[in-house]
Order: sequence, then C-alpha cells, then structure tokens
Amino acid sequence: MRSTTIKFAASATVAAAALVLSGCSDDSAGNHDMGQMSSSAGMGTSAAPSATAEASAEFNDADVTFTQMMYPHHAQAVEMAKLVDGRTSNPQVIELADAIEGAQAPEMEQMTRMLAAWGKPAPSDMGGMNHGGGMSGMMPPEQMADLAAKTGEEFDTAWLTMMIDHHNGAIEMARTELADGKNGEAKALAGNIIAAQETEIATMNGLLQR
Repeated sequence: MRSTTIKFAASATVAAAALVLSGCSDDSAGNHDMGQMSSSAGMGTSAAPSATAEASAEFNDADVTFTQMMYPHHAQAVEMAKLVDGRTSNPQVIELADAIEGAQAPEMEQMTRMLAAWGKPAPSDMGGMNHGGGMSGMMPPEQMADLAAKTGEEFDTAWLTMMIDHHNGAIEMARTELADGKNGEAKALAGNIIAAQETEIATMNGLLQR
C-alpha cells in the first residue's frame, strides 16, 4: 500500500512538471509572436515617411507650367526693383522695391530647386519669352526701356503703375495654380504669392493716390 502511494505521488509530480514546462514553452512562443508583431509595427512606422516624401513629390502639368512661367515673371519684377536705384529719392518706393527683390529672388531659387526635383529644365531669367510671351503682367522691352529713362516723380508713377499690373498678372497665375495644380509645395508658393502681392498692390495704390 505504501509503495502504491509513493508511485502515485511521483506520477503527480512528473505531470505537474510537464505542465510547468508546457506553460513556459507557450509563454516563450507568445513572447516571440509579440516580438514579431512589434517588429512589424516598427517597420510600418519607418515606411510612413517614405510614403509621405513620395506624395509630396507628386506634380502635374499645371505645377510645371506655373513654376516655369512664374520664374521669368519674378525675374522681371526683380529687374524692375533694381531700376529704382538712382532714379528716385522716394523712401517708400525704395523700401517697396527692396521688399519685392528680397521676397522674389529667394522664390526664384525655390522654383529652380522644385523643377530640378521634378526632372524639368529651369528656365532662364526671361525664359526666351521676350519679356511678354503671353504671360499676364509681363512688360515688353520697349516699356522697360521707357521706364529706365525716367527719374523722380515721373519714374515713381510709371514704376508703381507697372508693378501693380505686374503683380496682378502674378496673382492670376497663382490662382490658376491653386485651382489646377497638384504639388503641395507649388500650391503653397502660389498662396504666398497671392497674399504678399495683394498687400503690396494695396500699398502701391495708396502711394499713387497721394
């Protein structure tokens, strides 16, 4: 009887040990599975920035047209701004010209970079468009030459009037980009152009009315 009891106890101990080992094995497998899930989740997270970068690089023909045409448009505005030097003593006109050059020259660099990222050629300053080329607000060479020949108040009036027309042309192009474009950076640039140049138009109209 005593021998039977000892055998039964030993069997129970073996069974309990087997259960413990089985539980450890299950926990290990579960931890392994959790590790795989965590790793997979981490991989998904690291892939997100790449997807975002690809999305930001998306563009369409409207984006390319806007950027390639706005570049020479800005270039002429910068050229007009530089004509102020030595032709007027009006501090408000000088300050406005400095602001226009300071804003639009960096935007030209931005547009060059955008076109390069899209694999598109950057236009020259005037883009072979003879200062006109059908772009709204662009001044033909003879009008630019006439402006360069003026000084004093006569220059101020002509410069302000021409720059208002030029700005209105840029705003028209920017609104077309907002309506038809796809690239986020190009559309943001268009929005900035509209906001800045509408403010400058209001300033220039105020100067003309004095």
